[in-house]
Amino acid sequence: SLSAPLPGIPKPVFAAVDSHEQCETKITTLENGLKVASQNKFGQFCTVGILVNSGSRHETKYPSGIAHFLEKLAFSSTAQYGSKDEILLTLEKHGGICDCQTSRDTTMYAVSAEVKGLDTVVSLLSDAVLQPRLLDEEIEMTRMAVRFELEDLSMRPDPELLLTEMIHAAAYRGNTVGLPRFCPVESVEKIDKKLLHMYLQSYYCPERMVLAGVGIEHEQLVACARKYLLNVKPVWGASTPTNVDLSVAQYTGGIVRVSIFPFLDVLCIIYACFVLQEDDFIPFAVLNMMMGGGGSFSAGGPGKGMFTRLYLNVLNRHHWMYNATSYHHSYEDTGLLCIHASADPRQVREMVEILTREFIQMAGTAGEMELERAKTQLKSMLMMNLESRPVIFEDVGRQVLATGKRKLPHELCDLISNVTASDIKRVTTKMLCSKPAVAALGDLTEMPSYEHIQAALSSKDGHLPRMYRLFR
Repeated sequence: SLSAPLPGIPKPVFAAVDSHEQCETKITTLENGLKVASQNKFGQFCTVGILVNSGSRHETKYPSGIAHFLEKLAFSSTAQYGSKDEILLTLEKHGGICDCQTSRDTTMYAVSAEVKGLDTVVSLLSDAVLQPRLLDEEIEMTRMAVRFELEDLSMRPDPELLLTEMIHAAAYRGNTVGLPRFCPVESVEKIDKKLLHMYLQSYYCPERMVLAGVGIEHEQLVACARKYLLNVKPVWGASTPTNVDLSVAQYTGGIVRVSIFPFLDVLCIIYACFVLQEDDFIPFAVLNMMMGGGGSFSAGGPGKGMFTRLYLNVLNRHHWMYNATSYHHSYEDTGLLCIHASADPRQVREMVEILTREFIQMAGTAGEMELERAKTQLKSMLMMNLESRPVIFEDVGRQVLATGKRKLPHELCDLISNVTASDIKRVTTKMLCSKPAVAALGDLTEMPSYEHIQAALSSKDGHLPRMYRLFR
């Protein structure tokens, strides 16, 4: 029988790691203010990167688009490497790849490579972040790349990126996270080496940086940080963090409309709370999972997501709606909860009314079963995402950059488990007290006015005011 041990075979001894030690994130702050954070994870490869507290929300004093330019210029020629090809060849020796991503509040330079090449990786990261050459030909090539990306953004069939820009512009008109993440056309020619250096001098200082690593020993990463990041003078000179823009996000609400004539009409209705407190973030994430949604025609087999509210109340009841999905954007000082929907342009008014009714119904008491299902789904998604080393790296870096510490997965799961129906009602009521933000893209002939949408969201049942017309 396979359930009984074989005779004469010694009892196996398995390697054991203390569970707390295995998931603990270690953080060290160097003398210059730079934070070094690491998460040990067994394996041959590691992910290491530098995260900077800078993004499009910090461009108030500069032409918009600098963060977009820096993303395209990342890992170009530096003081140590003559070209991007040299950097890639150096990483290739360690089986490595590199990438730079900017968001509205963070710029992230990351490298995944063999653990043996850690010294080379940190040296390269230090050079790429603090010693870029920013040659004229590189800036000109970046201008061409940005122009192409802007053209592609307006022509691509999937409008999600464009809608994300529109909803932030509507919710935070002209400030912080409402500033454009992509470089506006009028700014492409204005951005030059001098302007880039002025921006880097203000924001690329050690106090606003985190060196994060996953898959490496903490002491080894700290030693490399001291070697390559402690007493390094940037190419733009001494940093002056006094010029940093510390503006807090000001939620305005409003509407952004772009009238084009595709086959579909795409709409986002967004709500925001003015300040996203720490005890609001988790209930908002659970509410987002409870709303759920997706496309009418999507992969995953029968029954996928059919228990979320947007499937039960919207997509299953209205066959003419192509998509209804809830999204949750969170930042250090604010947050957005939005529903993105699309339908035939002739039915846009009915679509808006369906969405306003869903927002009003959010303030009701959540059922015990749907709340538990949403919490379980959120915990499952969290744990599945944290199986990936690059995702752990980003989680470590972003949390340490924003708060100076990291909540471990089991702590987040405990917070999710503690969310109650009254928490959901509290954050929803708080959210519905603010003005709505609306973004609409497509044939907007039948689109109701912003005042009518606001009136529907202020009513008890979410119905739009009735309109009587003699002629259509």
